[in-house]
Amino acid sequence: MNEKMQKKITIGNHQIGKCHLPFIIAEMSGNHNRSLDTALKIVEAAAASGVHALKLQTYTADTMTLNLKDKEFIINDPLSLWHGRTLYDLYQEAHTPWEWHEPIFNRAKELGLIAFSTPFDETAVDFLENLNVPCYKISSFENNDIRLIRKVASTRKTIIISTGMATIGEIDEMVQTAREAGAKGIILLKCTSTYPASPEDTNIITIPHMRELFGCEVGLSDHTIGMGVSIGAIALGAAVIEKHFTLCRDGGVDAKFSMDPIEMKLFTQEIKRAWQAIGNIVYGPTKNEINSLPYKRSLYIVEDMKYGEEVNRKNIRAIRPGYGLNTKYFESVLGKRVKKDIKAGTPLSWDII
Repeated sequence: MNEKMQKKITIGNHQIGKCHLPFIIAEMSGNHNRSLDTALKIVEAAAASGVHALKLQTYTADTMTLNLKDKEFIINDPLSLWHGRTLYDLYQEAHTPWEWHEPIFNRAKELGLIAFSTPFDETAVDFLENLNVPCYKISSFENNDIRLIRKVASTRKTIIISTGMATIGEIDEMVQTAREAGAKGIILLKCTSTYPASPEDTNIITIPHMRELFGCEVGLSDHTIGMGVSIGAIALGAAVIEKHFTLCRDGGVDAKFSMDPIEMKLFTQEIKRAWQAIGNIVYGPTKNEINSLPYKRSLYIVEDMKYGEEVNRKNIRAIRPGYGLNTKYFESVLGKRVKKDIKAGTPLSWDII
């Protein structure tokens, strides 16, 4: 396992790391509902929401699985949105036709988005290389495909790897494989491979541990509903956030756990605020708090007092503003006598007692 942090990673014109604004990826997946027009509208909505990148998935049903209805080729998970469907039928519905990639990528670039994809086999890598993608993503279900990782890494581009279901040993193997094969940079994504995922299963505290353990930038591939988990991940140092994106959650194979355009716009704003709030380790007033210091509590005379009158618990109090003695001197001044007539509302000071 690598103890040294890798060199800086840049995707497009975005630097990736804790010192930079988190890189937000909108995942289209199969939410285009087999319509290129819908796919292009998703690109436009993603750009308007403020994300940095749009990601596709590059496969066909035949490159993913076999067209069989045997038991092992049927999804048998009662918690899954796709329970009871055959793998082939699901991928046939969800895949993005390869001839759509170029117009989708071109539209994304026109709108200032970084466009890339997840290849699911070596032929998809070759295809995407012809489209000159800037980086690649490996999905959780393919992170044990060492040959695919080696193929992607050999392009000498940044590789983003979802770590869903992977053990420490398996992550170490994929990281070392990618490094040895020439990956320009490696980004690991903490991921829970259930759809949708629950916050309780997400364990984002793993993010800083993973970063230290493997010497890679780490982010989150978030399959939970809402934005709370991703915001928490930012506070823990996530440098990349990936969220599924749809025009409407009423349709699409992944729509139920995807964000719609209104949610994504708010999401990008809140991610930025969360990142800005991390800041540095600071004690004492910040620059912008200096003007608030006078409104802290201090000791004040609260009743009119005559020359020689004794200070007691009734005629002084700790109140706002803060122009009097520090409140820690309350006991010290009790029993002292004032040197002159004092009006209520006078800040207590050593020179009047």
